[in-house]
Amino acid sequence: MMDEYRVKPGSRLKLDRFDPDDTGDYKKNAEGKAKAKAATAERIARLSGLQERLYANASGALLIVLQGMDTSGKDSTIKHVMSGVNPQGCRVATFKTPSSRELAHDFLWRVHREVPPKGHIGIFNRSHYEDVLITRVRGLISDKQAKKRFNQIKEFEELLHESGTAVLKFFLHISKEEQRERLEERIRDPEKRWKFNEGDLEERKLWNEYLAAFEDVISATSTDHAPWYIVPGNRKWYRDLVVAETVVAALEDMKLKCPPPPKDVDFDKLKII
Repeated sequence: MMDEYRVKPGSRLKLDRFDPDDTGDYKKNAEGKAKAKAATAERIARLSGLQERLYANASGALLIVLQGMDTSGKDSTIKHVMSGVNPQGCRVATFKTPSSRELAHDFLWRVHREVPPKGHIGIFNRSHYEDVLITRVRGLISDKQAKKRFNQIKEFEELLHESGTAVLKFFLHISKEEQRERLEERIRDPEKRWKFNEGDLEERKLWNEYLAAFEDVISATSTDHAPWYIVPGNRKWYRDLVVAETVVAALEDMKLKCPPPPKDVDFDKLKII
């Protein structure tokens, strides 16, 4: 499943070649949904055990980057896929409009501070990629500046990799029609109106420009050590399965084992009084 959605290094990405309504081997009906949810639950259970080993070893870390159009499901993905993770070993960082203090530094300064320490899982809900997406689409930086930042991002992620942090990057791919339905749901549902932002409607007008910007940056920055995955996002239950399976596989690749017990302790004779 994972290789199907992984962007090969050096390839030119065209998002219209990826179907946001894809559900792999699962049927687009109640039966398929139920099977996918059961498979996701199994991955989440495995993720819980793997995270405990990651935390116990404290020899490496995992960084998960979530990007996508507005309403693509970044919050929901975190809520569901990470539902079995111990909060002590996991942290979510969100990157909004830079503050004056952040703008006084290089664009990666605020991001590097949020990188997970060894033994932890870090999740970026939006990320350093905002600085080559919205800034480029809105004309705040030139194409030349953006491409220079592409290389700086690649070097930054290579540094993380060499320091023991595995990096996974997910683009949650939804259709424009699906976004319209989700925005309308926010307007209709009183319980979801707090999520609505009129600015989302302005951003929606730039849909094609954002797609082109995503294609450029993903093509330029998908590497063997920090790959991008294009996750079909129209069906939330399938999106969760793809992300969960990819995260579990990355942790399993770390070959995590339980750390050895303290030396010179005879556990057979040890008694608790």
